[in-house]
Amino acid sequence: MALISAAALVFHLFLNWLLIVQLRLGLVGAAIALNASWWLIVLGQFAYIAMGYCPGAWNGFSMLAFKDLGAFTKLSIGSGIMTCLEFWCLMITIVIAGNLKNAQIAVGAISICMNLSGWQIMIFFGFNAAISVRISNELGAGRPRAAQFSILVVLMSSVLLGLFSSVLTLALRDVYGVPFTNNPEVVDAVSSLATLFALSLFLNCIQPVLSGVAVGAGWQWLIAYVNLGCYYLIGFPLGYVLGFSLDKGIQGMWGGQLAGVGLQTAVLIFITWNTNWDNEANQASSRIKKWGGSATSPEDYCSLKSELA
Repeated sequence: MALISAAALVFHLFLNWLLIVQLRLGLVGAAIALNASWWLIVLGQFAYIAMGYCPGAWNGFSMLAFKDLGAFTKLSIGSGIMTCLEFWCLMITIVIAGNLKNAQIAVGAISICMNLSGWQIMIFFGFNAAISVRISNELGAGRPRAAQFSILVVLMSSVLLGLFSSVLTLALRDVYGVPFTNNPEVVDAVSSLATLFALSLFLNCIQPVLSGVAVGAGWQWLIAYVNLGCYYLIGFPLGYVLGFSLDKGIQGMWGGQLAGVGLQTAVLIFITWNTNWDNEANQASSRIKKWGGSATSPEDYCSLKSELA
């Protein structure tokens, strides 16, 4: 996966240079390059699977793939909605910022911060993928304590990285917008967002990890409802009131979004903290047995551990 992504990155850089610099296609060229790069990743992953490089996970097409397809589709739709609600929130924020005073400066400043946030959150999307797989594996193996320990380790690691990102942002508040623009007004607007932006970067270290826990435990629909409430019933209305009604501009817009993400993170912490992980492991074992696999329940695991001791 890493090699496929690295190859796609090199291809993306070359295609951007060709279409934007050489052929002067501008934004259209950038869009074409991005779409082509995404398709290269999709085709590369499909080729990796179809050519038999992961026989332990996939042995070819089978009619069993259509068994319980409804349940799989329901889970996939929930996962898609959960993710889309989050990313649509960011895109809509940029659109709404176009109606603020000095719209070009506002959109430019928010776009720069979102780009930097996107770069930073890629690290924690890696944590997201790792913890979701680890949680599903540990629950399926009947080891709820191991699942809880995994959450603790990943959260501690991500919090340390998040603190570093936030401190670095505050230290470079007057210059981190310079690589993106030579407009001093945009740079000043980006600098004015530094404190709120630093808080956002810190939340970026926690929220993806907890979302990964939710995916691993199969809570996609629950988190989709959480995202809907936090982003669209709290974040957007509050951002609109602060940005337009109270005339706080981009600080108000970003503050509303930050409140939505903060509430979402708090809800995810509450859900994770109050989850009965023994019960989750039992449910995972039941699903595995339904598919004809073998799983160890938490009780069996404890008994086996006592015998070995």
